[in-house]
Amino acid sequence: MNWAARLIGGRFHYGWLTVAVVFLVLLAAAGTRATPSVMMLPLEHQFGWSRGTISLAISVNIALYGLMGPFAAAAMQRFGVRPTLLAALGTMAAGVALSSLMTHPWQMVLIWGVMVGGSTGVAALSLSATVVTRWFTTHRGLVMGILTASSATGQLVFLPMLAAIAEHYGWRQVVWVVALAAAIVIPLVLFLLPERPADMALRPYGEPHDAPLAPAAAKQNPLAIAFGTLGMASKTRDFWLLFFSFFICGASTNGYVGTHLIAMCGDYGMTEVQGASLLAAMGIFDLFGTTLSGWLSDRFDSRVLLFWYYGLRGLSLMYLPHAFGIDFFGLPLFAVFYGLDWIATVPPTVRLATDVYGKEAAPVVFGWVVAGHQLGAAFAALGAGMLRASLGTYTVASMISGGLCLVAAVIVLRINRAAKAPEPQAV
Repeated sequence: MNWAARLIGGRFHYGWLTVAVVFLVLLAAAGTRATPSVMMLPLEHQFGWSRGTISLAISVNIALYGLMGPFAAAAMQRFGVRPTLLAALGTMAAGVALSSLMTHPWQMVLIWGVMVGGSTGVAALSLSATVVTRWFTTHRGLVMGILTASSATGQLVFLPMLAAIAEHYGWRQVVWVVALAAAIVIPLVLFLLPERPADMALRPYGEPHDAPLAPAAAKQNPLAIAFGTLGMASKTRDFWLLFFSFFICGASTNGYVGTHLIAMCGDYGMTEVQGASLLAAMGIFDLFGTTLSGWLSDRFDSRVLLFWYYGLRGLSLMYLPHAFGIDFFGLPLFAVFYGLDWIATVPPTVRLATDVYGKEAAPVVFGWVVAGHQLGAAFAALGAGMLRASLGTYTVASMISGGLCLVAAVIVLRINRAAKAPEPQAV
C-alpha cells in the first residue's frame, strides 16, 4: 500500500482514494442487487414462473443482504476489511456466473437468494460506515452521502444497459455482464484498500497532526462482537426507533419500488427498457439528493431531516398510482420527487447511530439497523408480489407503503431525545 501513498505524493489524504475504491465496490454490488428486477419478466416468459415465485428469491436475497450487515462489520473488525471484502466479491462473481445455468425456481432461490444476497450484504452500508468512521473525523456525513449514493449510481450505470441486453440477447447474457463487473473490482480492493490510516502512518482526515495514531482493534470473535453489540443496543429505546424506521425505509425503497417498478410499468404498457430508464433517472436525482443529505447531516438536526425525508416519500408513493394516468408530467414528476429522497435517509441515520452509541460500536449497531432495513425490503418485495398476483394491480401496495412512510416520519422525531425531567410540584 505504501507504493500507492508514494504515488499520490501527499497531494491529498489517502482516505479519499479509499473512498473511491469503496465507491466502485458498492457500485458493482448495487448493479448486482438491481439485476433481478431486470430478469423478472424474461424469467416469467421463458419458464412460466409467477412473479410471486420470483419475488420469493428476491426477498431471500434482500433479507440476507440486510442480515449480513452486523456480522460483516464484526468480521471486518476481526479479520480486516480487505480479506472480508475479497471473499465476498469472489462469492458474488461466482454466484452470478453460476446462475446462467439455472432452470428451476429453487436454483434461483439458492443462487440469487442465498449466495448473492449474502455476499452483497458484505459490500453494503456497513462497509461504508466502517470506512467512514475509521478514515474521517470531519466531513463524515458528506462522505457517507457519497458512498450511499453509489447505490443510485449503480442503477444509473447498469439498469438501462442490462434491460437492453435482456431485451435483445436474453437474461443469461445479463448475468455474465454482471459477473464480470463484480470480478473487475477485486484487484482494486487487493492492491489499493488498506486496513486503517495507521497502516499508512496517517491519522483520520480532519484529526489534529499531534493526535496519537489509533491502535488496531483487539481481535475478538466476530459473533461475539455482533451479538454483544446487539445485546447492548437492544436494551435502549433509540435502537428500536432506528430499527423500525429503517424497516419502513427498506420496505418503501429496495423492497417495493426497486423490485417492482419495472414490472409495474409493464402493467401500463411500458417496455422493460422504459421502466429501467425511469429507475435510472431516479438514480441520477438520488446521486445529488443523498450527497446533499450527507452535507446537511453535518449541519442540521438529523431527526428533522428524517422527518421530511420520510414524509415526502410517503406522499410521493401515494401519488405513484395516479402518475401513470398523467400524460407528460406524471412519471417524470415522480422520478424527480422520489429520486431525490431514494436513500437520503442513510447519512442522518448513521449520524444518529454514531451520536448515540459512539464511534467504535456505531458500525455494528448500524449493521443491525440495516438488517431491519432489508427485512422491511424483503417483506415488501414478497408482499407486493403477492398483492399484485391476487389483485392484478400494485395500487394497494403503493398506498400501504406510503402510509408506513408517514408513520416513520413521526417515529424518527423521538430518536436520541432525552426524557424530559418532571417539573417540580407546588407544595
